[in-house]
Amino acid sequence: MNQYEIISDRQERVLRYLTEHDIPFTTYNHPEGKTIEEAKRWWKDDGSVHCKNIFMRNHKGDQHYLICFPCDDNLAIHDIEHWLKEILVSKGEKAPGKLSFASPERMMRYLGLEPGSVSPFGLINDIEHHVILFLDCRLLNAPSLSFHPNDCRGTVVISQEAFQKYLNSVGNKVEYIQTT
Repeated sequence: MNQYEIISDRQERVLRYLTEHDIPFTTYNHPEGKTIEEAKRWWKDDGSVHCKNIFMRNHKGDQHYLICFPCDDNLAIHDIEHWLKEILVSKGEKAPGKLSFASPERMMRYLGLEPGSVSPFGLINDIEHHVILFLDCRLLNAPSLSFHPNDCRGTVVISQEAFQKYLNSVGNKVEYIQTT
């Protein structure tokens, strides 16, 4: 066994969850990649859309948002605030107000994750469904997506159909946003 075959408890929990819910996936391990630039060195050319994931909170700190979009994009917080406000207000819900990055403590509390390992798979730890997931609508057109398995030393590749099955199984609120 080489050093990249070691599976952390967080990664094992994700793989077990997917298997137990009959959600197909592939996975591979690699050296640590806490940022997109680091991770790009290790990603395989597997045809999936690699995703960037950010965890944010509203100004009161009583609502948290996981936002996923294609990894080569950069989003300004002001733009995210505008999109979230537009979507939530149109549905009769409260606007998030000013957003900021959630602290590592909040990330651990709501997703059971550390900085550098954030992904939608953290929602398996959010049993109260506190976190709202916002996905860039372009991700719907991707045949497959890839995310960290809650550990930045691995990648899970999952088909669009399997990812939708995963989202249904965790039960968190999911919204799609147009970021371009």
